[in-house]
Amino acid sequence: MKYVIIIPDGGADKPLEELGGLTPFESAEMPNLDRLAKMGRVGTAKTTPKGFGAGSDVCTMDLLGYDPGKYHTGRAPLEAAAIDVESGESDWIFRLNLVTVGEEGTDQAGLMLDHSAGGIPDSEAHVLIEGLSAFWTEQVPELAKDFVLTPGVSYRSILVDRSDRAYSSVECTPPHEIPDRPWEPALPNGGMKDEGKVLSSLIKLSHEYLKDHDVNLARVEQGLRPANCAWIWGQGTKPVLPSFESKFGLKGGMITSVDLLAGIAKLIGWDLIECPGLTSYHDTDYTMQGKVTIDSLNKYDIVCCHVEAPDEASHQADFVTKVASLEAIDREIIGPVMDAIERFGDPDTDPNAQGWRVLVMPDHYTLCSTRKHDATPVPFAMAGAWVRSVVPRVLTEKEAEQADLHIDPGSDLMEYFLHSGLVRHDTQ
Repeated sequence: MKYVIIIPDGGADKPLEELGGLTPFESAEMPNLDRLAKMGRVGTAKTTPKGFGAGSDVCTMDLLGYDPGKYHTGRAPLEAAAIDVESGESDWIFRLNLVTVGEEGTDQAGLMLDHSAGGIPDSEAHVLIEGLSAFWTEQVPELAKDFVLTPGVSYRSILVDRSDRAYSSVECTPPHEIPDRPWEPALPNGGMKDEGKVLSSLIKLSHEYLKDHDVNLARVEQGLRPANCAWIWGQGTKPVLPSFESKFGLKGGMITSVDLLAGIAKLIGWDLIECPGLTSYHDTDYTMQGKVTIDSLNKYDIVCCHVEAPDEASHQADFVTKVASLEAIDREIIGPVMDAIERFGDPDTDPNAQGWRVLVMPDHYTLCSTRKHDATPVPFAMAGAWVRSVVPRVLTEKEAEQADLHIDPGSDLMEYFLHSGLVRHDTQ
């Protein structure tokens, strides 16, 4: 059996007035997804367990069959794994975002304007991160000596504290959870020894250094958002996950532009699949991603194709781009993948066929109206061998809610996707 998972990150949404009361999924022209859904099953999965926020770290881990309550230690350690950041068992690992905050003297003073600093490119981000690390060492050498800062992709970096400080009781707010809201009240706080103040001091120093940096002055001149602050959040310690192959018996590969997904893939023993032209935004090469997904089926039992563009559009309240990204995913990825994977045949009618299954599913809702994630159970559609429904449906939030298949906890979905109905196949 061959399996494909396609994740339009943050694709689910609530109805938008700007779209005539429709969601982006309802508004988008997605004939290939409609065909997939009608030939299979539609339902919902609760990918945000009780006690967790609706972050991609939690939701993707859950989607892939790993209970966050058992395996999740924090977001940043997953991303650190993607870029091979070394850490000890007692080290604390943080995500560091280059963000845009409103400057004094403007009508947006003190507000968190953009969690991604306008999607700053790697080349500029790396210059800023290198300079910031040196600035911290110069300004607070006794504090900075315990921290190691490693650049990731675009606005994302990893910060490791190798001291004996503990951050389990420190409250750190994700920057995408406070769009257009004051950032200083959301600074890290708490801790048994006020460790939150340590992180807050580093954030404030970063603003002091970054706001007048040459890279940012040039970005402002070009009409781009400056990366004028470094926001620290997502703390955790190094996790240990069983391999996907030991858990489900399948060899897998991941296509993604995001360190978080790449880190999860590495931790569960999946290969990272190279894909030229891949970005986190709507300028990504959807066609190439579809092609690489298809080609990878020759090597792997299961291929996960993750597309970040709908999520990033949602965080910018850009519903037009969100709809366009969903349509591109349908046209350039879902359609070609379905055409290619059907060559593996249907074991229901041909006992010699290898068989296939495809799952299309956002990891979480990301709302254009709030620019934030939402914990509503997400819609999914799956099709393939022995996946049948009495009532044909298309994949929208409303159709999924009205279906009779609702997976809770969401970590049970992977077992259902991979193995439901296969007893018949195994006994033939």
